[in-house]
Amino acid sequence: MNSDLEKVLLHEISIFKHMEIRCRCGDTCIKPISEALKDIELFYKPCNDCKTEKIRKFSPLAEQINLDEIDNDFGSCKCGKRQLDIVMSHVLKVMIDEGIKDKKANLRNACVPLVTPGYPINSVPYLPEDSLVILSNEVDKRCAETIVKEVGEVKGVLKGDIRQTVGIKDSDSNPHVYELLAGCDLRCDIIQTPYGTLGIYKYQHEIHIEFPKVESPKIEILKNALKDYDRPTVFDCTCGPGTLGIASLKAGAHKVVFNDIWNPAIETTLINLEANGFPVKLPGSEGELIASGDKFEVYSMDIRELANCLDEKFDICIIDTFPGVDTTEFVEAAGKLGKKVVVI
Repeated sequence: MNSDLEKVLLHEISIFKHMEIRCRCGDTCIKPISEALKDIELFYKPCNDCKTEKIRKFSPLAEQINLDEIDNDFGSCKCGKRQLDIVMSHVLKVMIDEGIKDKKANLRNACVPLVTPGYPINSVPYLPEDSLVILSNEVDKRCAETIVKEVGEVKGVLKGDIRQTVGIKDSDSNPHVYELLAGCDLRCDIIQTPYGTLGIYKYQHEIHIEFPKVESPKIEILKNALKDYDRPTVFDCTCGPGTLGIASLKAGAHKVVFNDIWNPAIETTLINLEANGFPVKLPGSEGELIASGDKFEVYSMDIRELANCLDEKFDICIIDTFPGVDTTEFVEAAGKLGKKVVVI
């Protein structure tokens, strides 16, 4: 096992064993999903006293609001929440003050808001403290630090282009990550499945962004693949943060093998296994096996190499790569290990 990865994993798993569930920032950002789901439907709902600002997203903010009036009290409510558009106005005001944006800037071109937990709702969310990570390709470190300091709802600021996918395609490719400029970028996406609700944690500068939907297309494809089996064995070949493999465990799979060549994906997979109620144990010795638990194993290898290491045949092999990636070699490698290969 890679020594740096092993140190990280030993730390991350120990936080669960000692019930001190702390993330890299040192705070209690990581919680068991059963706890994170409590009152989730009310998390972004306004109270009767919450304020609403009608801000036109394509019109310059400075033409609609006196920027000098925008601070943490602007649009605030005694319940501790502010409407997303109000929070984004506060962020944009800081960016204008710092010279990142000019006074013609509007909310539409300010930055990308990533709420946490990511939970699909049908209206504009009202945000409590530390419930937003923002992504911008223009922001600098000083501006990012000011945003985290002055805008209570923002817990982290990333520099990057949302059009560029974070992660690594295969062992022949170079990885791409966003830059964490300030705060903490750990987010949790809430994902509905027929087998129960999942919470998937991600350090967002290292793991690709997905926006949760009421019905996830990936989960629907997985459901169709699982329906022909009672207790299948599943190989999640490119597991990312572990979503599809954990859903398979929740569905009653006999065994699931998780694999991803990207070390940050494996780190978050182990966090998400623990957080969703599947205790993890590390092997305690060098070897291909990263970790294991009741009914699952975790590896971190190129699938084309792992196919030569696993001496077993799976009922289902799942391949979930980045958009635009040629899956031919992945399918060929998975075909050596699985009876049914599902490309998502």
